[in-house]
Amino acid sequence: MSGTEQGTLLTGGTGFLGGEVLVRLLERDDNPVYVLIRAEDAEHADARLRALLESLLGSAEPWADRAIAVRGDVTHAWLGMGRRDRDWLAERTDRILHCAASVSFTMGIDEQRRINVDGTRRMVELAGLCARRGGLGAFAHVSTAYVAGTHPGDFGEEDLDVGQDFRNSYERSKFEAELLMRERGWGLPIQILRPSIVVGDSSTGWTPAFNVLYGPMKAFARGAYPAIPARRSSPVDVVPVDFVADAVLALAGRPGGTYHLTASERASSVGELIELGSATASQPPPRVIPPGLYRRAIHPVLLRRGSEARRRALRRSEV
Repeated sequence: MSGTEQGTLLTGGTGFLGGEVLVRLLERDDNPVYVLIRAEDAEHADARLRALLESLLGSAEPWADRAIAVRGDVTHAWLGMGRRDRDWLAERTDRILHCAASVSFTMGIDEQRRINVDGTRRMVELAGLCARRGGLGAFAHVSTAYVAGTHPGDFGEEDLDVGQDFRNSYERSKFEAELLMRERGWGLPIQILRPSIVVGDSSTGWTPAFNVLYGPMKAFARGAYPAIPARRSSPVDVVPVDFVADAVLALAGRPGGTYHLTASERASSVGELIELGSATASQPPPRVIPPGLYRRAIHPVLLRRGSEARRRALRRSEV
């Protein structure tokens, strides 16, 4: 590690959203960006950051003096750092952008908690040290709009625990991480940012993360979904990564509060996505069937009679 000026500590910089945030920090700010990197040693961390900058920006050289690799891991106590390195980082951090998280829908709850909940707790601990050592102006935590879980009504920015259940371990772990932030973050300039489903760039469509909608869309393009359990009018709230990254930076200067980064009334419907996907893939649109009827009567039949590719796609849809 090198650098003496105060700057931004970014976690999750090697991920989809975090990488876009890193690009904006380097292009729009003159202060250092301390990027938390999982690595075997400091040399490995530097190499990983250099490769990341080359991938995102074409070259690492113009940014080498401001993008500083910090070896650390949110799944380890005190981020896996010794006291000297922790103090060094705390004295130089005046803003934290915590983007690191597991976004898997299939990971078990214990592993999700190890990353999303315990990792957040460790960032809160570090934020407290930053506040005591060098002063902390903002601590932005990227959560998800799906902390709402199965709640059927309106879910506002100030809502959190409304008795909801959760569809998967990801939603539950992010909910628990927000609870922890509220319980342990008193006195810190905490801010919660809740994006919905983050997809590729709004202009180019570029994404390195082909998950969530991309798997079903790929299967749809191959004709693996003859029927979809849904309602045509149901909203599918997706937001492009550039919108979310821009919002993270714009809002990070306003510590305090919770913000939904969603499409809201501009969200696409299931029917609109089906029509767009059908036209793009030159495939006939699948039938849209009420979810209850589909699961009881149709899904089991398709699993028994479909091709292996179709069965794999259908099993993924069970998550």
